Amino acid sequence: MKINGVFFDIESTGLDTKQDRIVELSLIKIKDDEMVMTMCIKVNPTIPISPEATAVHGITNEDVENCPTFSHYAPEVFEFIGDNDLYTYNGLKFDIPMLFNELERCGIVWDYHMNNLIDVGNIYKILNPRNLAS
Repeated sequence: MKINGVFFDIESTGLDTKQDRIVELSLIKIKDDEMVMTMCIKVNPTIPISPEATAVHGITNEDVENCPTFSHYAPEVFEFIGDNDLYTYNGLKFDIPMLFNELERCGIVWDYHMNNLIDVGNIYKILNPRNLAS
């Protein structure tokens, strides 16, 4: 089976997918197991990055203060994703809702139900359970 789709990861100002904002977005498009396109953007979130978030990803307010806002990149990100399968790690709880809300703030309605969503974090947890039965 060949992998096709877009793998992506988000770094943000915090963990609230409705109120926090993206500060970095990385996307890799795979076609028949080959990387065909990448996109990595740093974004001025227009709100402060929490110290807790900076401790995780290392991105400071100063790192992004002169970067474009997400609205500058939104149409390109939306086109990049298209109708591809989407691969994330814990993305069903964080990355997908975060990206959905950022796109919505830019006036882009993303019906992500049209994409197959593959959360490799969930697959890992199924294959490597951390419970008493295992």
